[in-house]
Amino acid sequence: MAAEPTGDHSHGHAFTFLNPRAREGVTVVSRRSMLKAGLAGFAGLTLPRLLQLRAAGTEAGRPLPRNKAAILLWMTGGPSHIDTWDVKPGMPTEIRGPFKDIPTRIPGVHLCEHYPLQAGMLDKFTLIRSVDCRESNHEPNMVMQTANLAAEPRLNPLGHLYPGYGSVVARFCPGIDPAIPPHVVLNLKDKSHVAWGGYLGKQYDPFLGSNVDGLFRLPGNLSMERVRDRHTLARQMDTLRSNLDASGHMAALDRFGQQAFDIVAGGRAQAAFDLSREPRKVVERYGDHDWCRQALLARRLVESGVSFVTIDLSNHSASGTWDTHGDNIPPYGGIWNGLRPLLPVFDRLVTTLVKDLEERGLLEETLVIAMGEFGRTPRLGTQGSTDGRDHWPYVMSMLMAGGGFRHGQVIGASSRDGGEIAERPVLPGDIAATLYRHFGIPLETTYEDHQGRPLRIVDQGEPLRELV
Repeated sequence: MAAEPTGDHSHGHAFTFLNPRAREGVTVVSRRSMLKAGLAGFAGLTLPRLLQLRAAGTEAGRPLPRNKAAILLWMTGGPSHIDTWDVKPGMPTEIRGPFKDIPTRIPGVHLCEHYPLQAGMLDKFTLIRSVDCRESNHEPNMVMQTANLAAEPRLNPLGHLYPGYGSVVARFCPGIDPAIPPHVVLNLKDKSHVAWGGYLGKQYDPFLGSNVDGLFRLPGNLSMERVRDRHTLARQMDTLRSNLDASGHMAALDRFGQQAFDIVAGGRAQAAFDLSREPRKVVERYGDHDWCRQALLARRLVESGVSFVTIDLSNHSASGTWDTHGDNIPPYGGIWNGLRPLLPVFDRLVTTLVKDLEERGLLEETLVIAMGEFGRTPRLGTQGSTDGRDHWPYVMSMLMAGGGFRHGQVIGASSRDGGEIAERPVLPGDIAATLYRHFGIPLETTYEDHQGRPLRIVDQGEPLRELV
């Protein structure tokens, strides 16, 4: 199989001296680490722009709506629909795969045997089994995170410029909280795994949060004692401001920029990233797997006012992959060795997250979406593998919960062998339109490309009528 490009989204900015791309873990204890996590997406002054909008709204007397949020569980690599959410128990082994099926809370609906927790609370979810991903690819992953069919950098040299969901929300949502970063990506393994600000500008790129191992690591020769020492911290902050002043960047910030700098350097955003503040019983409920810790962190972030959180659920060296090309095609693995270890992890992650949001009164205001780039082939053994399934963009399954929508249902269906859509096709634009409706963003909203031409935030789609 040909090597897949990793993509690139590197660009210089005013805070290079902080080494903002260095990954430092889930628990951000030091203010310097919070700065590095926050300022990675701060180069274009996202928060100053949001503060300007908030100030303008206040001066005009316009009330600000209650904060909405979304968490995108991005299943990087493309999960097999037949081996997870769209089981085919009556088909031959080469189609149905090695797993058994189990009943769910929705009569007549079955899931993979490794999803017992989802099966037990499927009434809290909407399962979509007929998503059309025919224009989607991965590495870079763009179409399903932008809902624009032209967002395919492998075929379109401008494909990377279509903004992702989180960037659109950060730009256009009227209820953004200016005291917290609006769009955060956690666990990013490769820049090609997420869509960026694109035509909206670098100021709407996501803030980069934490890395995959769940450990906190200090930069350079700093020790934890030095970071916690208030005098050392004060000197670090003074040095930071001096460096900014010396380079002329701080002087270039208006009052909104300086206020935003203080927000990122201050306590509220830092506290949101600090899992040590979470009660032990809650941490234990999520579990030790770093993906589950990322889900807990996502809940903390939306609870603190972050509007959009993406978790990059990439290939996990200890637990498997969604990109199941075959056990004899390293490093992917197949359905048994590549996919099977991930399923209980994801089952615990998504159900714990939804329960936690509901118990805290956050689920009505938070839309949870779980999906990847596409489905997998309806037959095992592709590419000369023993039990692999190749990319299959003709049909995909995905999961939704929360957001104040009607759940406890299945939308659409695939064919008997899971190879194509049998009923109720769902387009990428339908998913986007549903998401933007949740945030109160008008679907006719447009932005401009580099030639000043208007582009719609939704390309060929309407909100899912079954949900609204």
